[in-house]
Amino acid sequence: MLFWKMETRYVIVMDHVIRYRNILIIKPSALGDIVHTLPALSSLRKSFPQAKITWLIRKQFSPFLDCVPGVHDRILFDRKQLGQWWYSPEAFSAFRVFLQDIRRGEFDLVIDFQGLFRTAFFAFATHSSRRIGMRVAREFASLFYTHRIAQPQQSYHVVDYYNAMVSAAGGEVLSTEGQIIPPEEASQALRRQLGEMGIADKSYAVLVPGSAHHSKCWPAERFSRLADKIAKELNFAVLIAGSASEQALAEKVLRGASVPVFNLAGRTTIPELVALLGGAKLVVSNDTGPGHIAQAMRVPTVLIFGHTNPLRVGPYGRPDAAAAIDPAARGGAIEDHDPAYDIHNVTEAMVWDKAMEALKKGLQR
Repeated sequence: MLFWKMETRYVIVMDHVIRYRNILIIKPSALGDIVHTLPALSSLRKSFPQAKITWLIRKQFSPFLDCVPGVHDRILFDRKQLGQWWYSPEAFSAFRVFLQDIRRGEFDLVIDFQGLFRTAFFAFATHSSRRIGMRVAREFASLFYTHRIAQPQQSYHVVDYYNAMVSAAGGEVLSTEGQIIPPEEASQALRRQLGEMGIADKSYAVLVPGSAHHSKCWPAERFSRLADKIAKELNFAVLIAGSASEQALAEKVLRGASVPVFNLAGRTTIPELVALLGGAKLVVSNDTGPGHIAQAMRVPTVLIFGHTNPLRVGPYGRPDAAAAIDPAARGGAIEDHDPAYDIHNVTEAMVWDKAMEALKKGLQR
């Protein structure tokens, strides 16, 4: 029998009675945040093996779920199109179909790991009798939940918060890691691409100099000098990964390096990117999706943090993988805009030392 305190009530769940048939995970974005949700997925899958698990996800991130075992179905959220529902008849029609798809799932458990007004509304629109979300959610989202879960007092990390939500559903926290396995066809396509560049599989390092937010970007010239050091001292080939919108930044890193650097930004699908990261000797990344994928796959990884709090969203259980200013002193806030934490204050020596530490620990599979 499981007990937990929820608001002013005590809820008792008989774990032998719970038999969810259809579970909906709501976590539309972003890629790094989706990675942080995978341990909760693993716990749900193991706790309720008979249940069908559906994931509501933004359309552009859906291919990532091709690399994630245990997701049976998806509901695609096209934010750009559906956001026009209130003035575009076509978008309104698409939004109505989207809501019908949500209701059609007949979900008996919905967990909103995003915590925004729209995602909480989507949870409400399922008509599920058990809608779990964060007690302190943004944009009054918590009004739409039937069960509001507090952040665990013993941990600031979102992985522990998400697992607390699994516990509130009656599940057991059976994992703090998630599985990420690229499809074989993606791995083969990646090997062909590397072969055309003359790069052997698992003989390279990957740099990720971009991010959706400029304040999260370590200076390009430092990535250039890091590329030089990796190639000369470790004898690894150096590749750059990222989105198509980051190609110009990748080219800037390439031009600043004195060694050959191969630019794959925008030239891989998401499953191919997963294969690329999984085959790396070392990954050095800003606080962005590819870096979180790499560390979740147990590849030696350094994630560079500025104002974003690594205690909250950094590599789970691997504080050694975060290059940041005073990472243990940030408290529970998601961001701290103290100028001391500016990403420019993370030195090249700090990143290099973290890279050597990661390689020494031999975290590769």
